[in-house]
Amino acid sequence: MVVVAGRVPLNKLDSRALPAPVDTLRRTPLYERHRDAGARLVPFAGWEMPVEYEGIRIEHLAVRTGAGIFDVSHMGQVETSGPDAERFLQHALSNDIAKIPPAGAQYSVLCREGGGIVDDLFTYRLEDRFLTVTNASRHGADTERLRELAEGYDVTLHDAAEEYAMLALQGPNARAELSRLIGGEAPARMRVTLAEVAGAPCLVCGTGYTGEDGVELLTRPEYAPKIWDALTAEAVVPVGLGARDTLRLEVCFHLYGNDMSEERNPIEAGLGWACKLETGFVGSDALREVDPPERLAAFAFTSPGIPRPGNPVRTEDGMTGVVTSGTLSPSLGTGIGLAYVPRETAASPGARIEVDVRGKLRQAEIREKPLYRREN
Repeated sequence: MVVVAGRVPLNKLDSRALPAPVDTLRRTPLYERHRDAGARLVPFAGWEMPVEYEGIRIEHLAVRTGAGIFDVSHMGQVETSGPDAERFLQHALSNDIAKIPPAGAQYSVLCREGGGIVDDLFTYRLEDRFLTVTNASRHGADTERLRELAEGYDVTLHDAAEEYAMLALQGPNARAELSRLIGGEAPARMRVTLAEVAGAPCLVCGTGYTGEDGVELLTRPEYAPKIWDALTAEAVVPVGLGARDTLRLEVCFHLYGNDMSEERNPIEAGLGWACKLETGFVGSDALREVDPPERLAAFAFTSPGIPRPGNPVRTEDGMTGVVTSGTLSPSLGTGIGLAYVPRETAASPGARIEVDVRGKLRQAEIREKPLYRREN
C-alpha cells in the first residue's frame, strides 16, 4: 500500500521543476531580507533568488575564512514513513540506507533503470521517518520517481517542501556562531539534532555544499527571518548563489544539470562510491555492466582565462571532451572546472588538455579532487 500525502500530488510534475516566467517566480520566506540587503536577485529553478550581495569573491572568501549564511529554501523535502520505509529507500536510492545510524545522514543518487541520474540527494534518519532533501530543479521529477518506485511498499510519501525553510551556515567559524545561539555544540559531520536556534525549533544537520565545516538548518518558514537576523547580526555574512557555485566547484561537488543528468550515470560522474550495487537498488543491474569511455575530471588552467560550461576540450592525443562546470577560483586565483574527458585522461593527474574558450585555446591540466584544500 502506498499512501501519498502533501499539498502537491506526487503523480504530477511539480511546477518548481519547470521554467517559470519572471512574473510567476516563487519567493522564499527571506525574500524581503535579500531585497533590503541590496542583493542582486535572479531567476533560478522557478524561484527569485539572491546571486550576490557585496560580490561573489567577497562572499566566497568570507565562507573560506569565517562564516557565511545561505538561503537554500528553494530546495525540496520528501518525508518517508511507514513499516517499509527503510526497505523502500534501500530499493530506490543508491547508497546503503540500512547503514544510516539514528540521527544520521547519507548522500546517494536516484536512478532510472538504465542507470541515468534523476537527482543526487541527502537523506536523514529521524526518529519516526526519513527526510530526503532534493534539488530545487528536480523536486517534481524526484517525487514522481519515488511514487513510481513505492508501488508494493507499505510507505507514506509526504511532499514536505511547503513546510520547511532551509538555511546553510558554512565556514570555519560556523559552529562557534551557531553555539552562540543554541547554547551548546552543533552536531558532528553527517549527524542531525533538534535544537532551538534563536528560540526557533530547527533540525540542525551537519552537512553542507561548500567544503567547509558547518550545518544546514531546516525550520518552519515563519521562523526563517528570525534565525537569519540572529545569525547576521554579528559576524556571519549573507552569501548568494554565485559564491555557492564557486565554493562547491573548488571542492568538486556536483551540480545537477551540469555535471550529471539522466543522460549520465554515477560511474562516469565519479559517484560510484555512493552506489552500493549489492543492495540491488533500481539501476544497479545496469551499472554493473557499464564501462563508460568518459569520466568526469577536475582541471585547472595553467594560462589565463575562465572556462565555462559547454567549452570543448581537446587532449594531447587529439581526443575530445566538454566542460560541464567552470569558473575563476577566488581561492586559487585561476580558472578551474569539471569536464567529461576520456577515462584514461581523467585517471592521469597532470595530463595536459586544451579548453576552447570562445575560439581561443587555453592551456590546462587534469588535477586530483578536490581542487581546493585548506592547506592550499
